[in-house]
Amino acid sequence: MNHALIVIDVQNDFCPGGALAVAGGDEIVAGINALMNDAEAVILTQDWHPKGHSSFASSHAGKAPLEMIDMPYGPQVLWPDHCVQGTKGADFHPDLTTTRADMIVRKGYNPAIDSYSAFFENDHKTPTGLHGYLQTRGIDRLTMVGLATDFCVNFSAVDAAKLGYAVTVRQDLCRAIDLNGSLAAAAEGMTGAGVVLA
Repeated sequence: MNHALIVIDVQNDFCPGGALAVAGGDEIVAGINALMNDAEAVILTQDWHPKGHSSFASSHAGKAPLEMIDMPYGPQVLWPDHCVQGTKGADFHPDLTTTRADMIVRKGYNPAIDSYSAFFENDHKTPTGLHGYLQTRGIDRLTMVGLATDFCVNFSAVDAAKLGYAVTVRQDLCRAIDLNGSLAAAAEGMTGAGVVLA
């Protein structure tokens, strides 16, 4: 059992009707559930922001969602308030099978730093604990699905490849935001890191 399915941020706020909706975000749920049936291990990630998170445009006077700012750890897209801890928007999509999860990784709860990757916060050095968990279970092959292809899936896949995992991203079970060409850039970056786009 050396393979895990990593299901990234399939939450209400990233699905149609949510605060940061990804077009077609709900269309992937049934396929992800089906994939879980054959998975040796299943890990879910969950964006889990406190109110007033520094990545929210509302936390910066005069700034609008999708503007860029410089943070101490680098460039940061400012987002609409989303996936606030304890809100319906932060909940997993109601049709997602969560009972198969061996582990749920919550990320983005540090108010001073965003966290796209399932492995590291956006400073690229503060770990989430997922790598240690996978190592203790002897898992070295990962399949990634979820939302959004060009941000949290991309960052997770590239970090995993850098950590030495064999990583496949199932593009049919992901959906993208595609902000100013971010999807094409993400695909190029993932491929360059050795991630298999399937």
